Amino acid sequence: MDEETIRIYDARAEDYAQVTAADAPGRLLRDFIDAVPAGGRVLDLGCGPGIDAGLMAQAGLRVDAVDASAEMVGLAGQRSGVSARQATFDDLDAEAAYDGIWANFSLLHAPREDMPRHLAAIHKALKPGGQFHMAVKTGSGEKRDPIGRYYTYYSEAELLALLRDAGFTPTKCTRGRDKGLDEVMADWLSVASHA
Repeated sequence: MDEETIRIYDARAEDYAQVTAADAPGRLLRDFIDAVPAGGRVLDLGCGPGIDAGLMAQAGLRVDAVDASAEMVGLAGQRSGVSARQATFDDLDAEAAYDGIWANFSLLHAPREDMPRHLAAIHKALKPGGQFHMAVKTGSGEKRDPIGRYYTYYSEAELLALLRDAGFTPTKCTRGRDKGLDEVMADWLSVASHA
């Protein structure tokens, strides 16, 4: 993980929680929850302040949440039903443990050359047929945003190829455009797939 990105998230954890606050699951999170067996075990990989993890727990799922930022883990751990711990993508070593893994705008902070390794670990951590949600910002190249966070940008074709190469079957792509913590409008893509 990029140390500067983690430092920014540690410093701005409360701000990020406000930007991403939600009282109810959005459509993509609802679809993910509905696709996971009732009471299933899920991992929020790069959970941030744990808003989505908390909503998954409210829906009856057993939720593990990890983030590289200690401050984000602290916020996530305050949510009812969420087990949160500090970890990086490279710490994922589970095998056939999860019914679903939610990586919502987290893996985009990993260097492009690391993505095949991370996706392979995610595939291994999922039970056969397990659900995987991944969202990234679209574009090309790698750069820091206006507040200093490191991003890797992907095209739809590139992301789908990476997922298929890792053994996933993509089932749905969703595009959107939102303003983030840096207050810049950015295009994004989410892909729902299964192991």
